[in-house]
Amino acid sequence: MKTTVNHLLNGFAGLLILLMASCATGKYAATDKIYKQQAKDYAKLIRSPAPQDQGLSGFPKEDQSWVSSVNFGIRRPNFVILHHTAQNSSDQTLKTFTMKKTEVSAHYVVGRDGKVFQMVNDYLRAQHAGAGKWGNDTDLNSSSIGIEIDNNGSEPYPDIQIRSLVEVLTVLKKKYNIPTANFIGHMDIAPSRKPDPASFPWKALALKGFGFWYDDVLKMPPAEFDTTAALRIIGYDTKNLSAAIVAFKRHFVQTDVTPALTAADKLILFNLYKKYL
Repeated sequence: MKTTVNHLLNGFAGLLILLMASCATGKYAATDKIYKQQAKDYAKLIRSPAPQDQGLSGFPKEDQSWVSSVNFGIRRPNFVILHHTAQNSSDQTLKTFTMKKTEVSAHYVVGRDGKVFQMVNDYLRAQHAGAGKWGNDTDLNSSSIGIEIDNNGSEPYPDIQIRSLVEVLTVLKKKYNIPTANFIGHMDIAPSRKPDPASFPWKALALKGFGFWYDDVLKMPPAEFDTTAALRIIGYDTKNLSAAIVAFKRHFVQTDVTPALTAADKLILFNLYKKYL
């Protein structure tokens, strides 16, 4: 059993290094070297199962033992969070995400020309979401894949860019069995801080199975319809209710993003929240 466990540990640790399909060259060779070294450091951590290395702090060591289980795997992403870069080119974004001092990254960047850059392995934790909340999840960086869409925040998204994005989402959804409801935007999880991706074609993505959208025919909600509870059921953090309403409207209404729900907004909200039940 010991030999089998060692093989599993070594294989699991090695995945952190070997799963990258290709390595950057040229002007990003230096950051590629740093990436691989950090992956090796994490691999070393995983290979150290002894209690003295990974034991329970403050718990008597004599009462701790390591018994290697053979039943484990890599944690897999459960959400995809979309962003716009708020920058003027893919090159500018790649530079930002390869500078240590910025402390930000994403798993993928989708360029205006449809080119796709992977910057962090899917199984690793990129630093794209920041402080936020969706449902009961308060650490979206640990449970999501972040995709940055090359867009300055005030321009349309080219068809070729959206087609590439859909191709990436198709692979991710199938590979990790990500639920349809869990394709969301940065503004959804951080409504008090972020407006991105702005003016995004969410309906087009929803029609392809990435996120929900409301039906063409809407029914009147009952008089007792609780809009705050409905927003919370969808996933929004309603602690700051005005911000949650704005985020909801940026995603599903877009023509009006004032912090109040109109009669038309309530029709949309009533239709949508039932899809999340």
